[in-house]
Amino acid sequence: MLFRVLTSIGVDYKYGGASHATGFDCSGLVAHVFRTGYGITLPRNTYGQSQAGNPVASDELLPGDLVFYNTLNKPFSHVGIYLGDGRFIHAPKTGSAVRIESLKSAYWSKRWNGARRISTNL
Repeated sequence: MLFRVLTSIGVDYKYGGASHATGFDCSGLVAHVFRTGYGITLPRNTYGQSQAGNPVASDELLPGDLVFYNTLNKPFSHVGIYLGDGRFIHAPKTGSAVRIESLKSAYWSKRWNGARRISTNL
């Protein structure tokens, strides 16, 4: 699954986008990776995704966990996928592309909303 998400690096951000061809928004990237990697259908918006799976403490993150942020003065308004080593991949915003960032950067650490683990035992 992580290889699948890494192939998305550099794909343009597109609001409502959910594929390499159309571009991705944050929840579209997450939904695409879980659908194509595991056959798991997740809700299409960040709030819905924040209710899926089980909560995970920040010190117990594993690669593939969903990480959530408050970026619009609204809880759970942004989502990414944890990669390990304190890094996550996400589709940030209009005018940018899918990229990897640190959970510990000042911007992201102060906007942390929590994490969820989606069971991939099929």
